[in-house]
Amino acid sequence: MQPLSGVRVIDISHVLAGPYCTMIMGDMGAEVIKVEQYPDGDMIRDTGPFINGVSYSFTMINRNKKGIKVNLRTEEGREILYRLVKTADVFVENFRPDIVKKLGIDYDTLKELNPDLIYCSISGYGQTGPLRNKGGLDIMAQGMSGIMSMTGEQGGRPVKVGIPIHDIGAGLTALYHILFAHIHKMRTGEGQYIDVSLVESALVWTVWEAAGYFGNGEVPVPSGTRHRRMAPYQSYKTKTGYILLGVVSQRLWEKFCREVVDKEEWLHDPRFATVSDRLEHVDQLEEAIEEVFGQESSEFWLEKLESVGIPSGPIYTYDEVMNHEQVLGRDMVIDYEHPVAGPMKTLGFPAKMSKSPAQFYSPAPQLGEHSEAVLRQLDYSEEEIQQFKKESII
Repeated sequence: MQPLSGVRVIDISHVLAGPYCTMIMGDMGAEVIKVEQYPDGDMIRDTGPFINGVSYSFTMINRNKKGIKVNLRTEEGREILYRLVKTADVFVENFRPDIVKKLGIDYDTLKELNPDLIYCSISGYGQTGPLRNKGGLDIMAQGMSGIMSMTGEQGGRPVKVGIPIHDIGAGLTALYHILFAHIHKMRTGEGQYIDVSLVESALVWTVWEAAGYFGNGEVPVPSGTRHRRMAPYQSYKTKTGYILLGVVSQRLWEKFCREVVDKEEWLHDPRFATVSDRLEHVDQLEEAIEEVFGQESSEFWLEKLESVGIPSGPIYTYDEVMNHEQVLGRDMVIDYEHPVAGPMKTLGFPAKMSKSPAQFYSPAPQLGEHSEAVLRQLDYSEEEIQQFKKESII
């Protein structure tokens, strides 16, 4: 049995943060019912690439879910959701705070129907504060959190992280706090409200930057691939490309100088003697290392670094990653059959659990695919269901 077997999750979120959170809950055995607004559903369904009209983007974050389509702007549609909430353990939404209140699906309203409900709101800036009603996309959160100001090359224009780090971060933050709330509920019987923001979810990852700022007022600036507290720790140019090097201790620095680059004199160079010295003279250090690395290929240096146990690695393109024997050998690419799109692939599960592993049960639902089945579970009659369809409620 999986950890979340028997847990029912109502997911009325859209795009990425909320759906990513609930997808993982579905992977771990929860029954996730994705409630999409009538008539168009989750806006990510309009995002390509498309296979036989099916959005590949939508399928990536909505596996292992049932899908219903409900017009929540009607009294009958809200009543369907209310009836569903009475059977639920968890409720996840990522609307602006004022929207859920207008729709009548805010925590105070739903708590009256189900006092034990765990209700999680995901928003750009949180449910309180002067920006509470401001819309927040991932890129705005990257700007607000300061992460964009410290990403990229020094002297360049602001650069966003290459993936939607705040959306994914908020989804993960929501996930583990829902699990904390679930444990609390198991012990006390109490449900609770969870307020998650995109900005704060990634801001708490800036641990080195916070240390510098709180410790000595340092304001982080873009540092390319460099580490803020260690050197050498970055990408370096070789004769054929770039490689990654991470010398994380003084012992490894000595080994690097003696056994990799044959530069004993660097150990006695006051610019490079300690980590602090190397950080202070990181430009000169980079120049010195690349002068040596430029004499041989990336493969040569990676093999030499590996042979003496110094952390190093290549920089792959995404197609190289997806076809690498390590990734494939760890089942990080899953093949499955979609009823409309046909053969498809999705990403695998990052943790390998010996007793209760995540599983792939079903592809992402087609829009409104399970509406009638779910309403039957809620004891709606066939006559009522057909009337709802006729009146564009489902």
